[in-house]
Amino acid sequence: MRLTVDPSTDPQDYEFAHDIRVRFVETDAMAIVHHSNYLAYFEETRVAFLAHIGHPFTEWRSAGLESPVLESFVQYRQPCRFDEVLTVHVALAAATRATFQMSYLVEVDGQARTTGVTVHGCTTLLGRPTRLPAWLTERSVTR
Repeated sequence: MRLTVDPSTDPQDYEFAHDIRVRFVETDAMAIVHHSNYLAYFEETRVAFLAHIGHPFTEWRSAGLESPVLESFVQYRQPCRFDEVLTVHVALAAATRATFQMSYLVEVDGQARTTGVTVHGCTTLLGRPTRLPAWLTERSVTR
């Protein structure tokens, strides 16, 4: 297991926030967000974060790199519901030469609803492990 990060419930511990409105299709028969959708919310926020810091995911692809998810962890604290606006916070939590971890906080109106972590590897487009881009490891050190 590579996951070593304990995600915070304090929004101040995160670098970036992204709002997502819950669509009806994302809810289950109990009228709450189905558990599988949180990983999609994390991905959407992670992609927005990378664009925000000037390294959009398209840049990774152009450089011949991928960042596959190796592990994920989600702790469901309170349910999210249709039409709520979720504020998903994200931070680069840790990085090694070839992996990095992102931590997440999902809140609604200031209330923590969900926390999570994703662990990513770095590979070539052919799936071979490779080092992270220098800007990412440097960003991890400077945080």
